[in-house]
Amino acid sequence: MNATIQAHRAYSAVSAPTRTPRGTEYEAVARITHKIRAANARGAEGFTALVEALHDNKKLWTIFAVDVADPGNRLPDDLRARIFYLAEFTHHHTSKVLARQADVEPLLDINTAILRGLRSGAA
Repeated sequence: MNATIQAHRAYSAVSAPTRTPRGTEYEAVARITHKIRAANARGAEGFTALVEALHDNKKLWTIFAVDVADPGNRLPDDLRARIFYLAEFTHHHTSKVLARQADVEPLLDINTAILRGLRSGAA
């Protein structure tokens, strides 16, 4: 292999696209939602994977709550309050799911609604 071919291969590789903060949030929520849905679909056999996915979801919602609680956050106050409430609900409901006292569907519904909002560009 000559130097020209090596250079062509090195520089022709597709690099990762530049993401906006909204795109990064969308990707994180979509990835975690997919993990929750896939683990839940496996039933009892997928419980360990569900625990991991719910842990990731809880961490994500903690990040959202901390972000909207920051006084420098530029989202409207009403939206910040609603996101904070959803984070609290998510934490509480996750505990119930892990104790096998509730279904995972409300968490999937919340994440799906967030994905729709991020996709539409709604603030």
